[in-house]
Amino acid sequence: MVKFRWEMEFRETEIGEMPKDWETKELGKVIKINKKPRNTDKKPIAFISMENIPEDGLYPKFEVKNPNEVKSGIEVFSGSLLLAKITPSFEHGKSCIVPKESNYKWVATIEVFSILPKDDMVDLLYLFYFFKFPVIREGLQYTMTGTSGRQRVPKDALEQLEIPYPPPEEQTRIATVLSWFDDLIENKRKQNEILEKMAMAIFKSWFIDFEPFQDEEFVYNEELDMEIPKGWEIRELKNIAEVIMGQSPPSKYYNQEGRGLPFIQGKGQFGQYTPHTDTYSTQISKMAKPFDILVTVRAPVGELNIADREYVIGRGIAALRSEFWTFLYVYLKTYNEILKSFERGTTFDAITKPELESIKILLPPQSILQRFHFLVEPIFKKIINNQKEIIILKKIQDTLLPQLVFGRLRVEGL
Repeated sequence: MVKFRWEMEFRETEIGEMPKDWETKELGKVIKINKKPRNTDKKPIAFISMENIPEDGLYPKFEVKNPNEVKSGIEVFSGSLLLAKITPSFEHGKSCIVPKESNYKWVATIEVFSILPKDDMVDLLYLFYFFKFPVIREGLQYTMTGTSGRQRVPKDALEQLEIPYPPPEEQTRIATVLSWFDDLIENKRKQNEILEKMAMAIFKSWFIDFEPFQDEEFVYNEELDMEIPKGWEIRELKNIAEVIMGQSPPSKYYNQEGRGLPFIQGKGQFGQYTPHTDTYSTQISKMAKPFDILVTVRAPVGELNIADREYVIGRGIAALRSEFWTFLYVYLKTYNEILKSFERGTTFDAITKPELESIKILLPPQSILQRFHFLVEPIFKKIINNQKEIIILKKIQDTLLPQLVFGRLRVEGL
């Protein structure tokens, strides 16, 4: 059973109040920064690029490559902590723990610090969460050197950083509690990936391969240059959805206190499936309703989300409102190049309402749309619910993190 207690006795240190029984240490006293040169064996390489390192989550993705495919990088040890040292990845909190996988040689981009403990003096997972605290990263940003576009945290600034230093066993307890949230979040993300693949597979079977309709009569469609089930038609998007173009309210109506409705205006507020925003608007100009398909209509054009609640939508967003929103979402995701084709190579690219409404879609009879929607709607509702739970878990973790790492809330047992 997990046991917590609020700390009541503190002492002043150079980095603020600490529990009386905690120390502070320079980071360089408890870690070493790995510069292991790459060897020349032929073992497959698991390459971790900056894009592979998540802003949230413990572990990176990686690309398996042959040794001759990787021209630069540093070899890193499994279990080591990677911390981005370059803008803007450092500000965004990009860090990860290298998985303990023995089948590959691990190589990472040169733009990370590869950190190992000295003589087990520090728990790297505890450090991972320490660097997730924005105030810490903001302090190190003042030490960055280099050109404005490619600034880096100097190695000596990192090593001279004073950190809260609870006893190693307490570091492990703190890291364990915080990692539970990441484990839960990762499980829900994986569940969503599986659920989405199921929906996409059903769509492909029905509307690309026509597998459930093989016993029906097929007719040649000149526009598609292929045979399709009789009764299916090429129709415009406006025949299946209402298109609501966003309109941004004046900024004087924005707030971060939760007054009004949440406001989204572009890709920056899009999550993997549903939006996330801290900005609200008390003026309702154009609004998306639950289960509207949200599409970015200004560069980048064609990013997709599903509205999980009511939103005020700005001019960078369109809401597609349809009884058959599941079909429309999967269709536009499958044929996303149709939307992307409206990007014309400038930062002012946009797709207009007439262009959206005129997108051609292969539509089956309404009875088939209803059957598909009935089958996959529970899948997408589960995905949306998982996304809500992920946001809640992340908020709880973000609230606990400074309390635990700075000793205000103590973990006494697991």
